[in-house]
Amino acid sequence: MNLRQMYEFFVQAGIENDPRGKDEVTTRLKEINEKYKNSDKQTKEEFDVDLLTNPYADSRIIFGTGEEEIKTVMVGIDIEAPELLIANQLRLSGKKIDVVLGHHPKGKAFSTFYQVIGMQAEINEVQGVPINVSEKLICSRADEVGRSVAGSNHQRVYDAAKLLNIPMMTAHTVADNHVVKYLQTNIDKLKPRYLKDIMDFLKDIPEYKYAKTFGNGPSILCGSKDSKCGKVFVDMTGGTEGPVEMIEKLANAGVGTIVGMHFSEKHYKEMGKYKINAIVAGHISSDNLGINLMLDGLEKKYGQLEFIECSGFRRFRR
Repeated sequence: MNLRQMYEFFVQAGIENDPRGKDEVTTRLKEINEKYKNSDKQTKEEFDVDLLTNPYADSRIIFGTGEEEIKTVMVGIDIEAPELLIANQLRLSGKKIDVVLGHHPKGKAFSTFYQVIGMQAEINEVQGVPINVSEKLICSRADEVGRSVAGSNHQRVYDAAKLLNIPMMTAHTVADNHVVKYLQTNIDKLKPRYLKDIMDFLKDIPEYKYAKTFGNGPSILCGSKDSKCGKVFVDMTGGTEGPVEMIEKLANAGVGTIVGMHFSEKHYKEMGKYKINAIVAGHISSDNLGINLMLDGLEKKYGQLEFIECSGFRRFRR
């Protein structure tokens, strides 16, 4: 397996696990390809051609030709210059590292990640929020996030990888999609009556069990262990937290409990206002779950790889 094959597998796996449904994602890609086909020469020259096959702008090869043979992967939640220096030091001491894989987007994947937020419109539509309402709220949030990241030094991590000649990629939404699919499917099968039923389920998952040893296991944010769940919505993908105003719309759509990675103070107060239960599964632990599920699929297709854990990542195979 080379780096390009690894990247393409992650993208396809992200599509297969997308909470909007594969048909919706495929339709979106067809629309983008048609728009590109009918655009003028200058637009084509400036177009980000990766988007013709990859609907997740936050999951990219940051540095590398794509032809690199991959057998050993250093994996971390946040990969920045310090982690790349660690990788280089390990290589100097004789440890072979073919690629460094990060979860949170860096480089170009960070400068464009706000584009992924648009998928939240269709995700909320699945929960019963009218698409016209959801789109307007999500577009406003995406614009806000886009402005907030515009001034960042996007070349910093790319330059570090280039100077050290270490292939690097990030896998953000492609991994988060796995978390949502896994948790939503299993919670739907469980048909929990009370929040404690969801908590018991989460605490048996290795990534959340491990996080508890660091005092950061799943917790109930709104409600109590004996609160009835109602309709459960696992909301963990789409780049970042959605707009606070969406809480009211989800409550009106009949959502009784939201299971998320994390919630802001504003989201917490809004969920209390609209009587929605909330469970914080955990941020880094949920990121771990998504990456592990994704890597399980990769190893199933290409065979077992060697993983070097760093920056908050722990490998749990299923």
